[in-house]
Amino acid sequence: MIRNVCIFASSCNFLEDIYYKEAEELGRLLAQNKYNIVYGGSCLGLMWACAGEAKRNGSRLTGIMPEKLRKFDVHSGYCDEFIETPCMRTRKAKMDEMSDALIALPGGFGTLEELGEMIVQKQLGYNTKAIVILNTNGFYNNLIRFFNDIIKQKFANKKAEKIYYIAATPAEAVDYLNNYMPEDVAVKKEDIYSR
Repeated sequence: MIRNVCIFASSCNFLEDIYYKEAEELGRLLAQNKYNIVYGGSCLGLMWACAGEAKRNGSRLTGIMPEKLRKFDVHSGYCDEFIETPCMRTRKAKMDEMSDALIALPGGFGTLEELGEMIVQKQLGYNTKAIVILNTNGFYNNLIRFFNDIIKQKFANKKAEKIYYIAATPAEAVDYLNNYMPEDVAVKKEDIYSR
């Protein structure tokens, strides 16, 4: 059962308004559907737009931030639980450990790296968590084309198409979580080594 949803998202405060509005809408819908939030612990950008709105609507917030970023004094004082980690790698591991599903909102290199690791974790069968890519304003169109090309050219098995779900709107993302049925999409030896 999904209770704790991990949010990967930009920490930038200088994006177009549509990104913040959609992040807030996602936070509101997650709270209304009784999901708690695990996120990077920041008071900035899309991550806070989503987490802050979720908190205002009743979600419990768990913020997880590496020590170096904590020293920048950008953490939110509204987290119900705040965990400081020694580095980004331990932060990701903790976010993974504490969540049942994840949604990647638009973001930069950090979001891309976090999403990529979670896709590989599921691909190798370490978990069967729901992975949602929220494609606000078509932000991820080029990445989705690239993912499709990876599969088409056989750099990944066809089963990889089922690892993640592309949602166009926050409502679609939450609906997917509400109806998610875990499926074993992990690659097997024969998927890799036979034609």
